[in-house]
Amino acid sequence: LSRSADQGVTRLRRAIQAGTLSPLATDGQRIGPPISRPGKIICIGLNYRNHAKESNMAIPTEPIIFMKADTALSGPNDPVVIPKDSKKTDWEVELAFVIGKPGYRISEKDASSHIAGYCVCNDVSEREYQIERSGQWMKGKGLPTFGPVGPWLVTPDEAGDINNLKMWLKVNGEYVQNGSSKTLIFSTSVLLRSTKSLSKIKKLSCLSVCWSLSALPQKFSERRS
Repeated sequence: LSRSADQGVTRLRRAIQAGTLSPLATDGQRIGPPISRPGKIICIGLNYRNHAKESNMAIPTEPIIFMKADTALSGPNDPVVIPKDSKKTDWEVELAFVIGKPGYRISEKDASSHIAGYCVCNDVSEREYQIERSGQWMKGKGLPTFGPVGPWLVTPDEAGDINNLKMWLKVNGEYVQNGSSKTLIFSTSVLLRSTKSLSKIKKLSCLSVCWSLSALPQKFSERRS
């Protein structure tokens, strides 16, 4: 996505309609994230009802906000660099959305007009860093390559009902997470209103709207024990 995100989608649609957009040969090529140089990577923790229940944690009354460093951003198939002393590296499938129009203190009803598109994100974490070293989420989630995104950025008109999307994650060919965005505690509009009331969000910032989806019970138990 180019810096002129609002114009780039229009140009792409015109090229597709005119038949002038050449197919992209990806064999043997690295696929980067669908955005580059994001202004901010803002994340929301514990934003699914079933995850709160599984974790024996209370449903939050306000969004839990943390951030990842921009160096965490990586392509969907890029290697994840695990710290040498890591003990509890973890993964979470996420729905992310990319800001197409900057704003500050916007209303909930206008929030969706600021979204350029949606993409899949893997919220990689080092749980010992995050939870057992002073409880600082940034410490366990902001490491280099800990934010694979993509490969696609789907525009809102093609995404369908964003609050009812099936999302899943496989590790080594096995399903380890299987859930839906319909169990969101806070909608994307509420999250945008909340984050934009605290910070000015620039164009091409990336906001990750969940910390975890429901994992298959057996795998969840094995992974968290």
